[in-house]
Amino acid sequence: MRTVTGSQLATLIGDRSEAGGPAYARVAAAIRRLVLDGRLPLETRLPGERELAAALGVSRTTVTAAYDELRGGGYAVSRQGSGTRTALPPSRTSRPGGSRVGGSGTGPAWTPWAADGSDLLDLAHAAPEAPAEVRRAYDAALEQLPLHLPGSGYHLFGLPDLRAAVADRLTARGLPTLPGQVLVTSGAQHAFTLVLQLVTGPGDRVLVEQPTYPNALDAIGRHGATAVPVALAGDGWDLGAVAAAVRQTAPRLAYLMPDFHNPTGLLATEAERRELGAVLTRSRTLTVVDETLVELALDGPVPPPLATFLPDDLTVTVGSASKTLWGGLRIGWARAGTALIRRLAAVRASVDMGSPVVEQLAVAELLRGLDAALPARHAELRIRRDALVAALAQRLPSWRARVPAGGLVLWCELGAPVSSRLVVAAERHGIRLAAGPRFGVDGTFERRLRLPFTYPADVLGSAVGALEQAFGAVTAEGGAAAEPVHAVA
Repeated sequence: MRTVTGSQLATLIGDRSEAGGPAYARVAAAIRRLVLDGRLPLETRLPGERELAAALGVSRTTVTAAYDELRGGGYAVSRQGSGTRTALPPSRTSRPGGSRVGGSGTGPAWTPWAADGSDLLDLAHAAPEAPAEVRRAYDAALEQLPLHLPGSGYHLFGLPDLRAAVADRLTARGLPTLPGQVLVTSGAQHAFTLVLQLVTGPGDRVLVEQPTYPNALDAIGRHGATAVPVALAGDGWDLGAVAAAVRQTAPRLAYLMPDFHNPTGLLATEAERRELGAVLTRSRTLTVVDETLVELALDGPVPPPLATFLPDDLTVTVGSASKTLWGGLRIGWARAGTALIRRLAAVRASVDMGSPVVEQLAVAELLRGLDAALPARHAELRIRRDALVAALAQRLPSWRARVPAGGLVLWCELGAPVSSRLVVAAERHGIRLAAGPRFGVDGTFERRLRLPFTYPADVLGSAVGALEQAFGAVTAEGGAAAEPVHAVA
């Protein structure tokens, strides 16, 4: 069970002087918001009433009344001997389809954002269209294909040429890598699934950031493991919370995305990476580092790879061509020590015998020319990001979004817990969205929405106009307007 001290909770609550209403209601509202935003994970033991009262500088009666209100609303539960713990009302704790993260789930699997042939504008996925280089790379791959036809076509570890290209790319970024340390996969998600299959079993804990990539949460649940969420701070990684979670839960595995984190867009500093590496090394926690977005730095350089601060036998770095180049390139990779790579390949042999040869040849060609192709890609994404930010400021000024230094998405604060309702309303206006709770453990982040800036600027402008109408309808139906907030850089 996670715990939070009185001083820690007081820091999270912050200043309540501008809020209206009785003191107990302001305290309860602040804690409720922390739960909904995912900054206070579920099943966290709250401090005792006397301890929190002292930390906040209020009476114990105020804290008692605040806890009573939280329990009455379903945001806290109390049991004899275990204190008061954070919770969510029953209607909020289930993910779509009836299965819970980390649970077994007996109902049908829920497939989010299926390609159903509708004409909705898809803002649920975050992947740009293919650049011209992709067509040229396929042409080059087809020219090379006859050299490979006399063989079986099975390459369990991947084509040697592609493994070398990935190794060269990682080495150039500061992570010395040999081709034998690379396993080619069918995407980064496939690589993560292989790691889960290799090292986790039912009941094992997997440390994740909160929020995080939803497909990673789904994969953890399918393997019977339990996601242990550690809330990100407003501007980075809460290193103390990570250390506490590792100490308290002894996770079997950690899954981290330090480079333009999906969905927040945060970029871990070198100091944060060094400390994360130290904490995870001391605990001997195998760590999957997801570098899917690392090549999409739009404003300034990226610190050294997190894997440089971890030993090879405790790190699997996964990457992919899908976000940098095109989602249709279903090629990814895992980088680790050679012994661990061999173990992952053995697991992979029970799933498939290798990735398609033509796609591997194309990605090898693209990686060799990536430095020449990236400037144009970055320039276009900057235009789209800035256009989306400007459109939101004009049409939805109550929304708040930190402008990321890279990646593909904005993580929007809506000012009201209406994300799931907004997704439903947006479909009536021709927009498909991914609700904030999709990115959290057990249904949090109703005040959040992920918006990709992967479409041309004019398309994003029209989409924000439709979102303005949908948001207006939702807040009108709810009987209250969103709380005013201000944009941040």
